[in-house]
Amino acid sequence: MLWAIFGILLFSLILYLLFVPLDIVINVAKNQYFVRVWGLAKVALEGHETEFIRIKLNTLFTRFYFYPLRKKKKEQKKKIETKARKRGNIQSNLKYGLQVLKSFKVKKLLLDIDTGDCIENAKLYPAFAFLNHHAGTFRVNFEGRVNMVLHLQNRPINIIKSFINI
Repeated sequence: MLWAIFGILLFSLILYLLFVPLDIVINVAKNQYFVRVWGLAKVALEGHETEFIRIKLNTLFTRFYFYPLRKKKKEQKKKIETKARKRGNIQSNLKYGLQVLKSFKVKKLLLDIDTGDCIENAKLYPAFAFLNHHAGTFRVNFEGRVNMVLHLQNRPINIIKSFINI
């Protein structure tokens, strides 16, 4: 009886991990750059006072900070030997990457741009008007604002299926 309950809990956890939404958000106006797995973790890239960037990892009950641009003392003293590694077929790697990118859904796409040149802005205006009907929200402004919001969503099961279907 105990094994059956444990098996059901394990199976439900695996199903949850396969179907939980995975969000990638890039918001330039609010300086938000993060990857979130709903209910489990959120990894955000943010600025810091003394460091250039830091990575903040929020899990269920804890918060961790990583500083990727700091050099570790052990790495400075240790010489790393580089071995010649095999290069894979670039076309197959590109095909896998494109299949994974196709599995993502664009939930929100907003581009509000000013190139600084009124002639270039005028040239962008018809293209953006066409794209507004098909892809997302594209705007040209003449006020110096540059803003981009991109929200992508996927599920791990879709990423796995994209590898299997190739």
